[in-house]
Amino acid sequence: MAPWDYPDFDDHEGVHLFRDAASGLRAIVAVHSTALGPAAGGCRYWRYARSADAVTDALRLSRGMSYKNAMAGLPMGGGKAVILADEGAAKTPTLLAAFGRAVESLGGRYVTAEDVGISDADMVAVSKETRHVSGLPVGGGAAGGDPGPFTALGVYLGVRAAAKRALGRDDMAGVRVAIQGVGSVGGGLARLLARDGAKLVLADVDTARAEALAAELGGEAVPADAILGVEADVVSPCALGAVLTADTIAALKAPVVAGGANNQLATPEDGWRIHQRGIVYAPDYVINAGGIINVGLEYLGQGDRAEVEKRIAEIPGRLDTIWEESKATGDPAALVADRLAQRLIGRG
Repeated sequence: MAPWDYPDFDDHEGVHLFRDAASGLRAIVAVHSTALGPAAGGCRYWRYARSADAVTDALRLSRGMSYKNAMAGLPMGGGKAVILADEGAAKTPTLLAAFGRAVESLGGRYVTAEDVGISDADMVAVSKETRHVSGLPVGGGAAGGDPGPFTALGVYLGVRAAAKRALGRDDMAGVRVAIQGVGSVGGGLARLLARDGAKLVLADVDTARAEALAAELGGEAVPADAILGVEADVVSPCALGAVLTADTIAALKAPVVAGGANNQLATPEDGWRIHQRGIVYAPDYVINAGGIINVGLEYLGQGDRAEVEKRIAEIPGRLDTIWEESKATGDPAALVADRLAQRLIGRG
């Protein structure tokens, strides 16, 4: 099937397939839009059941990056890369070098950074082959480096804003938050919320990791397949996408969904489903923009860590604008956010 025949193809400017037999690299770079600047978005290293699933992931993630960067006020477009991980194969320096050459071949139309399965050390290896990379280790006080903690900070501020809107709470003490996925973002969020006295329910596909963090923070660990249905004030998806479906939305027992995962809604119709249930939903590419703000400013050379944190602090205001328009129009927050982003990139 050609890329433009996929349901998630959205007038992408380019879908690039790369193969390097010597290193074993199989990669996809999807460029959704360069209307505002070079297409920026991380590289995901993941094992897909089918290669078609990797194409779908790249298409969805790159569109989300167009919207995320536009809503964050960055002069950057949206793109995303996925490297298909073969079972039993290692992520080698040779493979990362081949990926770097692939990025360089696009002539700056795409700027890469780390995402799931990729570290800042991997980005150093990639940077030996291309200039079009961010998320590199930096000195104290500088913009850049691992985007995870900055994403977690933005999600934390968004969770507080959502809790204030839905619960009338100015603080998180005693607020029960169920976090799906406790890696860099979800784990960072959990620590910030624990500091505020929130009651945490944690889950991860790595059960031991969830149990260890729960023990550290005085929370509770539950099985990964149960987390979206627990009784909570806030459900925070911070793992992979497409977790909010007709079934999981029907099972939600929380008045707020606000988390760091990309593409949380499995289909556009799920935005309506969550809205019709009266749940306050924080559109993912608005609440989770902290990481791209950090690495975007690094690549652009526009500011330091203080500037990054200043811009991340604007996330709650953007969410309030979306929720107010949703209230005024009766449209789901997800649809309102999409309309705003589409106008910003010239597609509305």
